[in-house]
Amino acid sequence: MKVWPPFAATIFALVVWQSIVTATGVQKFILPGPALVAEAWWTNRLVIAEHTLVTLQEILLGMAIGTTLGIATALQLATSKTARTLIQPILVFTQALPVFALAPILTLWLGFGLWSKIAMAVLIIYFPVTSAFFDGLMRTPPGYLDLAKTMQANPNRILWQIRVPAALPNLGAGVRLAAVYAPIGAVIGEWVGASRGLGALMIMSNGRAKTDLMFAAMLTLGVLSVLLYLAAAKLTRRLGDRET
Repeated sequence: MKVWPPFAATIFALVVWQSIVTATGVQKFILPGPALVAEAWWTNRLVIAEHTLVTLQEILLGMAIGTTLGIATALQLATSKTARTLIQPILVFTQALPVFALAPILTLWLGFGLWSKIAMAVLIIYFPVTSAFFDGLMRTPPGYLDLAKTMQANPNRILWQIRVPAALPNLGAGVRLAAVYAPIGAVIGEWVGASRGLGALMIMSNGRAKTDLMFAAMLTLGVLSVLLYLAAAKLTRRLGDRET
């Protein structure tokens, strides 16, 4: 039964899309219909698959590195007032910088290869993971902490046996956000400078007026993002169940 709502929503979106194309008579190089996009996807499925694997690699590596750094930073912030004083303002400041402004700089520093795209994915997910996990660590139920202090537990045991398990739902929320944001960072990096990846395929298709292929690549990215989100949600749910 849970399959039907998204399936019905997809069918509705396709019907609306085709209705707009038919009613307006818009040229296919401006807005191709669903059938043309599906045909372009099938015709270029091997090319799209090749570019998808590149983008997926960037996303997964970016998520792994960004999540690890976010967890480490949140733990440091939660256990050190000095770290909160020094690091928190820097984190907030970095979020005020537009991502597009950082992409050319990262490309200049790291080149047009894989690492500049991974760095973009890391930057875009680092703050959400850090913020979510830190918030959970600082909102441990007071009763748990009072009981631990009554039993004379040391701060290290309180952190790892009480605060971290209690903050896992927040960490799960941060990881789910990372699964949504990481593809954005990777594709922005590809837009700035790359010859491979779904973002690069979109740019090349747009330059050659192959709008149907551009839409096919864009929809592939959307499906990939949804699958990553579902996988992250399932993983974090299992980890939460294991802790409880």
